[in-house]
Amino acid sequence: MRNSEERAEGAGPFVSRLTWRLEEGGTAVWESRAARKRGTLDVRPAGAAESRARRAGTVALDRLRRLNDVAAVSFTVGGTLFALGAALAQFSAERPLTSATIYFTGGVFFTLGGYASLVQSINAPRREGTAGALTTHGFRWWSYEPGRIDWVSTFVLFAGTLVFGVNLLDSFLQGLTAQQQNRLVWTPDMVGCLLFLISGHLAIAEICHGPPCLRRRSLGWWIVAVNQLGSVLFMVSAVAAFTPPETGSEVSVGVANWGTLTGALCFAVAGVLQVFERP
Repeated sequence: MRNSEERAEGAGPFVSRLTWRLEEGGTAVWESRAARKRGTLDVRPAGAAESRARRAGTVALDRLRRLNDVAAVSFTVGGTLFALGAALAQFSAERPLTSATIYFTGGVFFTLGGYASLVQSINAPRREGTAGALTTHGFRWWSYEPGRIDWVSTFVLFAGTLVFGVNLLDSFLQGLTAQQQNRLVWTPDMVGCLLFLISGHLAIAEICHGPPCLRRRSLGWWIVAVNQLGSVLFMVSAVAAFTPPETGSEVSVGVANWGTLTGALCFAVAGVLQVFERP
């Protein structure tokens, strides 16, 4: 139970920002993304004009840096490979197997990036009690914390990469009927895109502490906004890739390829930006 000295903000049942008074005077502000990405919370001592960032311990910061770098590089490489696969599918006469192989390799990097993001959330330094400091726990590869918006967002993202893996594996199958194509390739693609959109919506809610907002000076906001644009473009691509049984061909091959290419570039750009959102 929170006391009357605390003010919680967030979306729905999730708290993404908490402000409270310190026993020695002054206030502290904990934000979910700042604690998870940079290992900091803001403290304003009594009588001070400005807040100062108070950092977690060295062990926690080293973990966050390593996990952030793995996630950033993975999404950059994965997005680049997806864009390359879509470009070959659109402009090259290469066999479909070539694009499928590039897509699958990119999907492996997406999965690695999704899991690194989840592990970073699991091992983020925590705010405990009313002291203006963050504590560090033992390293964990897994946890179940559905009450935390950052955990839910990164878990859904990771689940989406796994579903995409099913889609990418099935894309190697040859001679499929329209019904088989839709069931084995298109359906996992749609589910994966939907999970990406849900994860992106939660990431925006986390950084905005409620409904979508515009924060042009926030690097974190730009990262989640560009990622969400990529998720929207992936969904456009998936819709265009549906194969009506009566025609036996995709709704629009061009839209499907261009949606994948531009969406993948969004994830690659966001991956590059993520390199700079670290302790």
